[in-house]
Amino acid sequence: MTAPSDARVVVVQGTEVPRLGFGTFQMSGAACREGVRDALGIGYRHIDTARAYENEDEVGAGIRDSGVPREQIFLTTKVPMERATRDEVRRSADESLRALGTEYVDLLLLHWPAADVAMGETLGAMALLQDAGKARHLGVSNFPPGLLRQALKHIPVFADQVEFHPFLGQDRLLELAGRHDFTVTAYAPLAHGKVPRDPVLREIAAAHGRTPAQVALRWLLDIPGTTVIPKASSHERRVENFEVFDFDLSDEDRARIDALPKDQRDFDGPWAPDWERWAA
Repeated sequence: MTAPSDARVVVVQGTEVPRLGFGTFQMSGAACREGVRDALGIGYRHIDTARAYENEDEVGAGIRDSGVPREQIFLTTKVPMERATRDEVRRSADESLRALGTEYVDLLLLHWPAADVAMGETLGAMALLQDAGKARHLGVSNFPPGLLRQALKHIPVFADQVEFHPFLGQDRLLELAGRHDFTVTAYAPLAHGKVPRDPVLREIAAAHGRTPAQVALRWLLDIPGTTVIPKASSHERRVENFEVFDFDLSDEDRARIDALPKDQRDFDGPWAPDWERWAA
């Protein structure tokens, strides 16, 4: 996995992936369709959705509206954990492809670890979809390091998509990613509105003539091999998030962000894995 911090793509298992993507969590209807179209017009070429988001129809329509050729877009969707059995994985993926209006996705993820289905069954079913050309790459989402190690026994994991922002680190996953050539994809990179309010990020942003959000995204992109998928509900925010490759944080800036507490996890419901148990 290779990418200098100022590169707009990372090479994972021989495939170029745009490092900055557009997330569509909690987007729906016309706003989602227009958001995807607008993001592609701005220059985004990495779009993230999921079966559970119930917006794949709108994501697909936004892609078509944009006029950007399908082959220029890195498109990710996800199989819900409650559909982790062999037959349901296939049905879920087929439903996603129909809704998105595409013959394949670039990346198919298992959305959360499924406690009641053997991991080998789920990932084996996903491998069959890859063999059939319906998914070019396979990965997981919300997998702590210990579970990620288990997944690697079944598939060559291409990505682990996890909550990752200035207040929650992923050092152990990054170490594994460097050894096994997968990307750690940061979702909720702006920490649900915490980033703009943080005094350290605000001070660094002011020194660079930038926003705290841009500083947070720049910090994540300075970590080799990461990919980042911020969501933005307005054109102005989508542009702001995209304009992060033309300035640099100093070593002191990064050290100050590194020193922020890294224990603020927002996505930790009863369905979530025990990150402490599976930390190693």
